[in-house]
Amino acid sequence: MAALSILDLVRVTQDTDASGALYNARDVAVHAEALGYRRIWVAEHHNMAGIASAATAVVIGHIAAGTKTIRVGAGGIMLPNHAPYVVAEQFGTLARLFPNRIDLGLGRAPGTDQLTLRALRRTPEAAENFPQDVLEVQAFLAEAGPNQRIQAVPAAGTNVPLWILGSSNFGAMLAGELGLPYAFASHFAPEMLLQALEIYRARFKPSEQLDRPYTMVGVNIIAAETDAEARRLATTQQMSFTNIFRGARGLSQPPIDDIETYWSPSEKQQAMRMLARSIIGSPETVRAGIDALVAETGADELMIVSDVYEHAKRLRSFELIAKAAGITA
Repeated sequence: MAALSILDLVRVTQDTDASGALYNARDVAVHAEALGYRRIWVAEHHNMAGIASAATAVVIGHIAAGTKTIRVGAGGIMLPNHAPYVVAEQFGTLARLFPNRIDLGLGRAPGTDQLTLRALRRTPEAAENFPQDVLEVQAFLAEAGPNQRIQAVPAAGTNVPLWILGSSNFGAMLAGELGLPYAFASHFAPEMLLQALEIYRARFKPSEQLDRPYTMVGVNIIAAETDAEARRLATTQQMSFTNIFRGARGLSQPPIDDIETYWSPSEKQQAMRMLARSIIGSPETVRAGIDALVAETGADELMIVSDVYEHAKRLRSFELIAKAAGITA
């Protein structure tokens, strides 16, 4: 059975401010640890009122400080936004504070719009250096050489595990060539999932970090006591995706009874294309969906997004998912 992990969006809702979202994320991690999830990640997004994880390394420290054993990491850091040296310093520091618990997933997208990219003092062309930047981060996290004049202190020697994140074939090829684990963002970009996994496995070259391909598949899973209740809870995420197409990113909204009254036919088509890999339903429905996805993809691990509006119901969703998958009694 594939391992289960969580991608927490650190959602700011109409009833919860950023502080509440950050503490809710740590509470999810506490419950996930008890339920047997392997890791919890947060992602770098900028200038989005509904997501509170922009200072990703800080959020990881906050979550790791409230837990004991679960791995905590970035899914991911958008590397073109940063100097590799600074990323190594940040995550090496986290690794010193929380040994053997920190992951560093690296992505090539900016995680924001072009205007905000300028505020970050970066240019769109920075993405072209992504492969070299990954190697630079890796080198700064490795043991420093005897004559190495520039060291990432205190990161050198921590060897924080790197992951390549992707939603296209580019990341698959790079992860394979570098011998790194690969996470595919099929929770919002499912169309190239199978092709990317095939390319990654075919291109994989063993490395010091990894001797065989290791794949993680992102998937939206919303579980409730019944299929009908789960479908209702899922309208929160469906509205969020609809709002993206409207250029109206905002706070997370409570679920509604009839999503058809919210989106137009064209918006529905766009949203459902992005959410095509979602698994929504009762524990029985979720179990069948997980089994089918793992059988189809051969995934070693699933990274689950359960974008449920109410915190208690989100915790319950993760509990039901864990039971359905058999990782907890």
